[in-house]
Amino acid sequence: MLLEVKNLYFNYQNDKPLFQNLNLNVDEGQIIALVGESGCGKSTLLSLIYGLIDWQDGEILFEGEKLFGPKGNLVPGESQMKFVAQNYDLMPYGTVYDNVGKFISNINLKEKKEKVEELLDVVGLTEFARVIPKNLSGGQQQRVAIARALAVLPKMLLLDEPFSNLDFSRKFELREKLFNYVKENDLSLIISTHNLEEVLPWADKIVVLQQGRLIQNDSPKETYENPYNDYVARLLGEVNIFTEAEKSQLNLNKTNYFPYQIKIVASGVEATVSDSRFAGSHYRNKLLINDKSIIIYTDEFLEGKVDLQF
Repeated sequence: MLLEVKNLYFNYQNDKPLFQNLNLNVDEGQIIALVGESGCGKSTLLSLIYGLIDWQDGEILFEGEKLFGPKGNLVPGESQMKFVAQNYDLMPYGTVYDNVGKFISNINLKEKKEKVEELLDVVGLTEFARVIPKNLSGGQQQRVAIARALAVLPKMLLLDEPFSNLDFSRKFELREKLFNYVKENDLSLIISTHNLEEVLPWADKIVVLQQGRLIQNDSPKETYENPYNDYVARLLGEVNIFTEAEKSQLNLNKTNYFPYQIKIVASGVEATVSDSRFAGSHYRNKLLINDKSIIIYTDEFLEGKVDLQF
């Protein structure tokens, strides 16, 4: 076991506890997606693991050795980890190349150059090597910080919302290259996000936090097919949520259904189509069952009345 968080207790200045008896294990080479809405504790947990803030009780162990947080380190942070937070701490007057190569030895400059160029390709910034950070967008600065963290091949990489400032096309490109690089180099990664869809295809485990509680810790497939509650289902994308009364009235098996899980059939629950719009790979349809509005996806435009199967 590479990382063990045991019975962690933490609060901010005697406020209501954020974490109580939180437990988390990470194996070597494992990609963990830490997921939850803003304010659930994702960033705080990464800061605790990396050793930037003190916790009140419990243990954090790395390779079997206890970590002590800021009290145990003259320089904040753990030497075998790298943490890319949402403030990137780049050298303002160094170029992108200088920032990425900051922690790479100068003993062999040819090897250093090759390494920096490889990392710039991973984060899609090859053409920006000679640019200084102030002339980059927030998303580009974020990618520089990720490349710099990868430069020393840490045993564990912690990324806090790394795709939050990226446009749609760059996000896809960075995800593919980043996760492949992590896997190829057998790094362990904990990546926080409020959008589970961003990391679902690459994660080994999905860890869901809700108001400081770890409420689900499963494989991506299990999490998607059996979300612990409606909160988890909402993190997975557009979803239809039903009350217990609606569940009973419609004779449903659960309270949450993704749009693709509701099918049009010859005979079923009658619904009225109120809107049908082309959405690229599908039509997004808004339907009414009595006064209940739901969304389903279909291959064709809908109108009038349809029967549904849940």
